[in-house]
Amino acid sequence: MNRPTILFFDSGMGGLSVYSEVRALLPYCHYLYCFDNAFFPYSEKSEAMIIERTVKICQTINASYPIDLIVIACNTASTVVLPALRQTFNLPIVGTVPAIKPAAEISQTKRIGLLATKGTVKRQYIADLINNYAAHCQVEKLGSTVLVEQAEQKLNGFSLDLVTLANELDVWKNIADLDTVVLGCTHFPLIKQEIQQYLPQVKYFIDSGKAIATRVESLVKDKINHSVGENCVYYTKPLNDKLTLWHTLQQMGFTQLHHLSV
Repeated sequence: MNRPTILFFDSGMGGLSVYSEVRALLPYCHYLYCFDNAFFPYSEKSEAMIIERTVKICQTINASYPIDLIVIACNTASTVVLPALRQTFNLPIVGTVPAIKPAAEISQTKRIGLLATKGTVKRQYIADLINNYAAHCQVEKLGSTVLVEQAEQKLNGFSLDLVTLANELDVWKNIADLDTVVLGCTHFPLIKQEIQQYLPQVKYFIDSGKAIATRVESLVKDKINHSVGENCVYYTKPLNDKLTLWHTLQQMGFTQLHHLSV
């Protein structure tokens, strides 16, 4: 059986939304997932620190499990780390790009929202995406660390603070012609249902998960690495409630959970 090893990397657990799409398409691959919770959230960190952490962690994991492909399942990290990773590794590196192009194409009112982290919305990379693919649209940008933290809480088995959620989205509540929202952080598909409740005028919520899965499939289909490893999750800081998280991860196909010292 062809089981290429694919590593997913994020500062938190939002990248599990991308992992789920890839695993649904490629159920027999060998999957590794690492969340750098010691430095979560990346949206509050410098570009230099994000690059240093990402490269070091990927190198550390690769030393134990030779990797066939890396998915940077974090929009914030993807805006800064891809060149450094491609210089370090001789293997495919797939980043996560906010789905601005398809959003601009599907929007009927040509008024779209980009919901992302504070780090993502301010990057020149995002400005270039908008200029290249959505110049004919009015793009509302909303950067939120709070929503990222809410998604982490949900994955850890806690209820969302719906008042906080509503307050974060309030600035868009009365924009009647906002018909399309780009979920520009991998955490946000995890709370998509809750976001929809507070933005009833929005017809389309778009993320990059399925597009990334298709891209990964095209890159690993010719790999012949017959990996026999188990699907494993790494974390970089001791977990407060490991059992609750572990239950969620087991349901997603993981069989090991390890602390990674970096």
